[in-house]
Amino acid sequence: MKLGLGKIRDVLKTGSGAGMKEGKKEQTEEENKAGNEETRMINEENKPETSEGNEGNTMELKKAGLELKDAPLSPADRTEAKKTGLIFFPAFDWAISPTHPEREERLLYTRDQIFEEGLMDLPEITEYKPRLAGYRDIARVHFCVPDIKAQATTPHLIAAGSCLVLGDALMKSEVKNAFALVRPPGHHAMTVAHGNRGFCNINNEAILVEYLRKKYGIRRIAIVDTDVHHGDGTQEIFYNDPDVLFISFHQDGRTLYPGSGFINELGGPKALGRTINIPLPPGTPDEGILHVLDSLVLPILEDFKPELVLNSAGQDNHYTDPLANMRFSAQGYAKLNEKLAPDMAVLEGGYAIQSALPYVNTGIILAMAGLDYSCVKEPDFKPGMFVQAARDRKTLEETVAAQLENWKNRDRLVETEVAKHGDFYSRKKQIFYDTDMIQEFQEETIRMCPDCQGYKTIDSRAHRSINDTRIFGVSIPIYACDNCQAEAREEYRKRLNHPEYEYVYLQDKKEDEYRAYNSRKKQETVY
Repeated sequence: MKLGLGKIRDVLKTGSGAGMKEGKKEQTEEENKAGNEETRMINEENKPETSEGNEGNTMELKKAGLELKDAPLSPADRTEAKKTGLIFFPAFDWAISPTHPEREERLLYTRDQIFEEGLMDLPEITEYKPRLAGYRDIARVHFCVPDIKAQATTPHLIAAGSCLVLGDALMKSEVKNAFALVRPPGHHAMTVAHGNRGFCNINNEAILVEYLRKKYGIRRIAIVDTDVHHGDGTQEIFYNDPDVLFISFHQDGRTLYPGSGFINELGGPKALGRTINIPLPPGTPDEGILHVLDSLVLPILEDFKPELVLNSAGQDNHYTDPLANMRFSAQGYAKLNEKLAPDMAVLEGGYAIQSALPYVNTGIILAMAGLDYSCVKEPDFKPGMFVQAARDRKTLEETVAAQLENWKNRDRLVETEVAKHGDFYSRKKQIFYDTDMIQEFQEETIRMCPDCQGYKTIDSRAHRSINDTRIFGVSIPIYACDNCQAEAREEYRKRLNHPEYEYVYLQDKKEDEYRAYNSRKKQETVY
């Protein structure tokens, strides 16, 4: 299949062909391991022995003369970086079914077209090799039920690991920005992972965020989710974190899965206003989405001043996508990327395999590399073929005004909300796994600590067709105070003796220590 991009060939004539060759970085043997885990029995007093668990990051830091508890690395100055880093991982051996929209062809057409057009020979673009993420990388974000092996296949680990490769390249100033063209996607995967929902098992971008925080000390991060479906998993993971700004614009949840992402979803008590949802009317074209970007997203980003901007780059807003009802074009996507200027983009959805993805991905890559993308157009696209309806334009303007007001008053909103609660804040949720047909009932509790954002506990019961699984998870944020860390670890120890929980999890991001306890086997796994 030929795009017929015409003018691109003139641009490519200036390429030296060195980009891909220079950018292939060999990974160490340790980095290619999937995160070795150590399993051992706990005695009757539940006093586990010490363990080094996952060795991937440990070996890497030891080579640099550091221990995991030492200070994180400092990001390099990227002002002189010139290249755009890319990774392609089509995941040939992973698909929900042979004819499912989420299959390897999503990237094969794009990869073949980009190579055929010669984009990988441009000096502005460099290609990297994927690697496996470690189990510890996954455990920083997820309580995987019953364990990580059950939820994260090798393709999942490679997709997440590819993001970490590009994250390292970014932090080391090898590239100015990067685009992870990988699958399976991840933005519907929440903290607790009982199975696949929205085609997602683990959350690639959340795994990247926690990796960059731990390894490089990055704190203030903005995630802009441009997928047509609300990024409910990413929202849930960072809902109570005031250091992560999550912005999602998506087709109105009243008309599309997962049925969430409304403007009243603003964040937890201590992070109100750090979640910004922009539900878009079905049929919104380039004009409407770019208006939201210019009038709402960019001003908020300018005010928040993040250290990094990440883009959950879903491409199913395209006018030919079979799973949604929007009217975005390849030119619109390229302009969005140029204006947003993310430090890194991670592919999410997009299921018009031939009519959209090769054009959209080509436009985004050229925009990230600072090259001319004006000739990247779908064969049937004509300027002006989609016009924003007057009624929908008014709806968008009202949404923008409301969310600007929420952002402006975020500190007052936090102060008012925190005053309503005592030592703890709880909320109950029902979560449906549309792929695996699991109904989850969950109670989340946040410690309302005056000195930090507080630790989180999750009591979760998943109902399958013939049985229920109940788990309890304790999550300690990376910047938790000592009191919260001690209190949370005690919560974990207490739950080990509760027979109603089949699995109990500890997620201590401050110590970078992760545990999973199987109550039936009285066995603990340390990552």
